[in-house]
Amino acid sequence: MKALQCVELGMPDKLQINEVPDPEILPGHVLINNKAGSVNFPDVLMIQGLYQFQPELPFTPGGESSGIVEAVAEDVKTLKVGDRVFAMTGLGAFAEKIVVPETATVKIPDSMSFETAAALPMTYGTSLYALKQRADLKEGETLLVLGAAGGVGLATVELGKAMGAKVIAAASTEEKINLCKKHGADEAFIYPSGKLDRDQQKELSSKIKELTGGIGANVVYDPIGDSYSEPCIRATAWDGRYLVIGFAAGEIPKIPINLALLKGMKIVGVFWGAWVGMFPEENKKNFEELFKLHSDGKINPEVSDSFSLDDGAQAIAHLKDRKAKGKVIIKI
Repeated sequence: MKALQCVELGMPDKLQINEVPDPEILPGHVLINNKAGSVNFPDVLMIQGLYQFQPELPFTPGGESSGIVEAVAEDVKTLKVGDRVFAMTGLGAFAEKIVVPETATVKIPDSMSFETAAALPMTYGTSLYALKQRADLKEGETLLVLGAAGGVGLATVELGKAMGAKVIAAASTEEKINLCKKHGADEAFIYPSGKLDRDQQKELSSKIKELTGGIGANVVYDPIGDSYSEPCIRATAWDGRYLVIGFAAGEIPKIPINLALLKGMKIVGVFWGAWVGMFPEENKKNFEELFKLHSDGKINPEVSDSFSLDDGAQAIAHLKDRKAKGKVIIKI
């Protein structure tokens, strides 16, 4: 079978399409004939050796895919050959076939396309966990979303609206904020790209306070980090929740911890992958909720760009260069 492989650490141009042996079925696992894979920021980091979990070389990147079950181990109880599923693997998704634990595989509705199914697990799974279990977002509260036109950003905009929040989207271009409004954002504004100086940070805080009537945002969803984090924390409301999602802008910020004291607010880590491992049944309930929201038309993953498996390296580069609006899909 064909697979996109990282044979040496570096940029996407070092990735190779190689012929590799078909994976062998294992106890408790299923073999999936992949139809689509979704590119995520950990893929960008992993091929450079910058991710917290680093597989041995050579490896096939790709944390989530969708397809059709081709074979099941004798001890698998919940899946059968022919089932349409998505799989959350963390690794190995950008290949024609993959062997996945039964527990990491979820049946998808017949009405859901493989592209949509591949785009949903990590972004919407992360965002629902963040807003529901970590932030306890309430109807009528104000939610600020940074990087709002990206995969997790758009998922959060849609979920925030579905949960009854006022959603403020922040992104780097007019085109991106228009996309956020299309997905339900009540307000949207443009912030500068790159490292923010002190004046730009103050302007960011002032803009957030202006759009919230001086109160600040009740919940801040931040996958960007770097120089964007502190001004957003300064513009968080009393008893606000600042959600630490990731650091797409590069540097991990150093936050003056007294801000949490002065504002009576919480700085909350969101590590969805670890939570899924510890509370799989709760995660399953979250996905049932997501399927219902999708069938009701309240969420719809935005697949902005599709690439073939042969062009998989370009797909990862597209995300790395921050050209993506919504999700980037590799069709297999």
